[in-house]
Amino acid sequence: MTPLVRTLLLALLLAIALVVGLAAVGSDSASAVESQQSTVKVWFLQGEQMISTERPGATVADAVRQLLAGPTPAETKRGYRSYVPAGTKLRSASVRNGTATVDLSLQFVQGRNADSLRARLSELVHTASGPEGATKVRLLVNGGTPLGVFPGVFTAGPITVAYLETPDTPVPKPPTETKPPVLNSVRAAQERLAELGYLLPRDVDGQAGLTTQSAVLAFQKWEGLQRDGVLGPQTIKRLQVAERPTPLTRSSSGKRAEVILDRQVALAIDGNEVVRVIHVSTGKSTTPTPSGDYKVYAKYAKWWSVPFREWLLWAVPFNGGIAFHEFAEVPAYAASHGCVRNTHATSKWMFDFSSVGMPVKVIASSQ
Repeated sequence: MTPLVRTLLLALLLAIALVVGLAAVGSDSASAVESQQSTVKVWFLQGEQMISTERPGATVADAVRQLLAGPTPAETKRGYRSYVPAGTKLRSASVRNGTATVDLSLQFVQGRNADSLRARLSELVHTASGPEGATKVRLLVNGGTPLGVFPGVFTAGPITVAYLETPDTPVPKPPTETKPPVLNSVRAAQERLAELGYLLPRDVDGQAGLTTQSAVLAFQKWEGLQRDGVLGPQTIKRLQVAERPTPLTRSSSGKRAEVILDRQVALAIDGNEVVRVIHVSTGKSTTPTPSGDYKVYAKYAKWWSVPFREWLLWAVPFNGGIAFHEFAEVPAYAASHGCVRNTHATSKWMFDFSSVGMPVKVIASSQ
């Protein structure tokens, strides 16, 4: 072989090696970019419903680790919450034949609050379903299957999202009450409540029942009185001099609502005039209702709460899973998971008043 041929052959081999090397580098770079771009859905709660967010990852283990890390500060500000106990660790996660088996530390099943237990289970099942083709989730705790830990949910075998999303309780019936006697003094107070926007004229009947109690609570909250729902001397006295409430903000004409957190009332407004003042209960300190400007995006006469496995009647959602809705217990203070609870006396009216696209402003303080 002549020196010229040897030189040309060497140059050819070097060129081939360079091309192969560049291809390998390109392949590795593409794989790295693909890995960086891969995301999984992680599910938390917002109000009474599930809400998803994207996180880096590709496997069930990736998704569960992101779930255990909890919402970011920005997501928390928007009302995202996790009911998974702090300190919960992922022991292992695998997928076989569409079933994700997730083994968590004992912290996951600690606590006795039924709502919290059901909510954290729903977060896990939603998050572990999807990655690696998983369609159902088998939960283990410290290597064993927890039995009867999650109220109303069968956990001895794999769980599906569809199972959690299927209602298993009847729709609540309207509350029953024994009507109190008709009194002229009550009728006079009711007429004044109706004049000020706390009670509908049709509900003026002289009987201090649940509807009147709800209106009295709204009045007491707005006026800064003791919140007992009773037409006592102090409340009767203030009714004589009170003025109809006005919106805290001005806006263009049309229907809208203000939720005032410190007073625990909602104002239904039409054309900058308060049509009705409603006694509500918003999110408690651990699950607060976020302040801000929102819009009604749907209306559901019956809305199934997947994480808490209960019906929300006459629901008007305006911020993800946060909505106006009827609830059996509407105390005089903030007590919800972030939603705006209404009583049976006001829920259907608020549902009818609202429309998709209606602005809702949540205000922290009336001062």
